[in-house]
Amino acid sequence: MVEQDLPYRPRRRTALRVLVPVGVIAVAATGIGLVPALASDSAPSLPSVTAEQLVAKALGSDTQALSGTVQVSADLGVPAQLLGAAGGAFGSGAHGGGAGGSGRGSADPTAKLTQLLGGEHTLQVAIDGPDRQRIGLIGGLSGYELVHNGQQVWAWDSSTNQALHLTAPQGAAQHGERAKAPLTGAPTTPQAAAKLFLGQSAATTSVTVDGTATVAGQKAYQLSVKPKQSGSTIGEVRVSVDADNGVPLAVLVKSADGGKVLDVHFSSVSFAKPDAKTFDFKAPKGAKVTERRADDAAAQKQHEGAAPHAKPDGFNVVGEGWTAVLSGKLPGGQVSPAAEGKHGRSPVPQDAAGFAKALGKPVNGGSLISTKVLNVLITDDGRVFAGAVTPQVLQTAAGVK
Repeated sequence: MVEQDLPYRPRRRTALRVLVPVGVIAVAATGIGLVPALASDSAPSLPSVTAEQLVAKALGSDTQALSGTVQVSADLGVPAQLLGAAGGAFGSGAHGGGAGGSGRGSADPTAKLTQLLGGEHTLQVAIDGPDRQRIGLIGGLSGYELVHNGQQVWAWDSSTNQALHLTAPQGAAQHGERAKAPLTGAPTTPQAAAKLFLGQSAATTSVTVDGTATVAGQKAYQLSVKPKQSGSTIGEVRVSVDADNGVPLAVLVKSADGGKVLDVHFSSVSFAKPDAKTFDFKAPKGAKVTERRADDAAAQKQHEGAAPHAKPDGFNVVGEGWTAVLSGKLPGGQVSPAAEGKHGRSPVPQDAAGFAKALGKPVNGGSLISTKVLNVLITDDGRVFAGAVTPQVLQTAAGVK
């Protein structure tokens, strides 16, 4: 077992660390009932490698093409009302149209993100470099497809036969611009999830090479990543790294008390280049298609709000590393209702502050909403503090004694 500090990474990842647990629910995002991430009859024998070498190999992997099945299972302990409100808020907009008054309809990827925050999910993924990705979310008799092919992005929900089509502005290709797939920045693959944790500063994070395993038929090293700081609700992140090409194959997140909260892993994987036809998409007959330009200001803002590495407008980061806290003012206005209650009425108040207080419990200085990893403090004067940290860390950041 070899323990080494992680190499220094830019501080911009601090905001990313704050947002990871909510996939990050609505301010970020993303994918744990909890299927073991490492299914292996015996640990393979592999050459010795240091933690620093393995982290560098994972972050520097030049593998551009792969396809496979990803199993995502989440048990973040996020209240159903909060999930419903987050999904409604992201799925709605000011442009009208769509089911239920949604601005973009049920095909909106930002709304679909919230589904990965609870329960078990199966994703079919295919990647061919930065210009081509396809993600399919399989669920019962319905499915969801997100396809990025050059300047074209398609999202389609089979349950409603609604589609969202984004195109890059004319001439964008000449300037190196591309249409952006709203989910490709979310942790829908082990690679994306691993990068959320492997780029932390040596001052706050330690990493250990902790054995080997076989994941999806591939020989892999296991990394154990832990915070050096006290006050984090995340206790350990285990990352399985392909021994040959450095591709992260599995990520398992444990809370500070040892419980499993996040498991995203390949159950099957191929590193062969996917067929070009994989990234072709045509809206099914009768589909309700919403057209948007990728440079549409509202669409871009929506995209940035959904990406787990983007800090929401108007928010600041207090502290650093694993105990970083996202702070800002509680947004005013209306909050989209969650699923209806037993008597046909939404249990979620329309006022944002009232909604927060209904889900939280009274504490010194305001109300606290707690989950297994995420805590949110709403102060009496309308400020909000959130992070994968203990309530005491939030209160310190808010100046509450």
